[in-house]
Amino acid sequence: MIFDYNSTRPKLILAEYGRNVQNMVDYICTLTDRDERNRLAQVVIDMMGVLNPHLRDVSDFKHKLWDHLYIISDFKIDVDSPYPIPKKGEIHHKPESLQYPNHPIRFKHYGHTVEQMIKKAKALPTEEARVKMTLGIANFMKMAYLTWNKDSVSDDQILEDLKTLSQGELALPADTVLTKLDFKTPPPGSRVKTGSDNRSSYSNTGSHSKGKGSFQRNDNNKGRTYSNNNNNNNKQNIKRKK
Repeated sequence: MIFDYNSTRPKLILAEYGRNVQNMVDYICTLTDRDERNRLAQVVIDMMGVLNPHLRDVSDFKHKLWDHLYIISDFKIDVDSPYPIPKKGEIHHKPESLQYPNHPIRFKHYGHTVEQMIKKAKALPTEEARVKMTLGIANFMKMAYLTWNKDSVSDDQILEDLKTLSQGELALPADTVLTKLDFKTPPPGSRVKTGSDNRSSYSNTGSHSKGKGSFQRNDNNKGRTYSNNNNNNNKQNIKRKK
């Protein structure tokens, strides 16, 4: 006994329309009567619209169905389409490959951006601005170095690499102390959100206490303060009476 599995059947070109639509389109391609092909093609187009109602919201919905009909037939169907017949090369157009930017980098742990910054610093007109930007570049180089190497790095090594990258045009004194830049994102628990109006303000920095403590709410309109100490005293008096 031979079983008919989907894995043994021909591959569906557009699986969202199902096997039956594929078989009907293949049958239309075998007909010799052109009028009969046109009639059955219109029937299949109507059925494809029913199977994919979401296409009705797409502009040129009928045009898309006719394009799908040609794609399902592998562009072999010969019928009178109310729209221009698509070409196989246009549907399966291969996009142009994008060239990956490949820059020759002297020290990859500093990156290409540092080299661009050095070029900008060398082009500055005044010596004062050049020194300030050189110091900023050196601090950035130290941060980039520590990103890849968590061990401590000497400032002398950073200054020497800066001198090498700038061909000796940017140099800082040997006793220059660089700043260790460390960027950290604040944890969610320390974020404070304030309202845009004067009605309320919220904070999660620990102003609300749990248990028998009291909490306070500031109301800018009325200037009142609320406490839960009275509620705790009332509960204790009720237990004593019982």
